[in-house]
Order: sequence, then structure tokens, then C-alpha cells
Amino acid sequence: MSVILTEKAALRLRTFLRASNAEDPSAPRKAVRLGVGDGGCSGYEYKMNITSESSPDDLVFEEDKVLFYIDKASAPLLEGIQIDFVDGLTESGFKFSNPNATDSCGCGKSFKVGDCTPAGTSCS
Repeated sequence: MSVILTEKAALRLRTFLRASNAEDPSAPRKAVRLGVGDGGCSGYEYKMNITSESSPDDLVFEEDKVLFYIDKASAPLLEGIQIDFVDGLTESGFKFSNPNATDSCGCGKSFKVGDCTPAGTSCS
């Protein structure tokens, strides 16, 4: 499994994880759960959150000192994804550049993959 983090994204994710671990130092190590689900205007929607619990079928790996959990169903759709973090006047947040996407929404939060993508729903 390959996830590429830009320097800004890695720094931001490590900061989130460090802050989350500081809340309860005795808790298990926190990780980023990265996945996709049906949704968005293109069909699939990116999902990312902080967790300390992995599932038995998760792929578990570390990239730039960031621990990731990715469910097996999402893994083929996320293989080779690049995650960046932008912080500007008009937008800020994580940006995904997915080599598997055949199309993506203008909002940048959803994407389509060939013929296997579910029907999309409007972003508005």
C-alpha cells in the first residue's frame, strides 16, 4: 500500500496525532483512518479521521511517522494517493490527488473510478 504525504500534510497529521495522544497519554497510539465511501457528487467520497482502533481486516502501515489504517475495500481505490495540505485565503484543508480517479468533483472531496463508481449526488 502506498500513500504519499507532502511535507505540509505529514506535519499537519503528526500535529493532530500528537495533540490527540496528549489528551490521554495512557491510551493506545492514535492513527489516521483513511478510506472511501459512497457519496459526493462523483460517487466516492474520501474519509479521514483520527482513531486508536484498528479493525482485523485493516491494512496498517506508517508513512512519514504517521500511522495509517485503511480498510481492504478502500485500499485499491487509494493506492498511490498523494495527500497535501493547503492553507490559503479561499480554501484550507487536505487535498487528495488520486491516480486511480477517472474523474473528480470540483469540490475535490469526491471522485469516480471507471465503471465501478456508485451514482453521485449533488454537492449542494
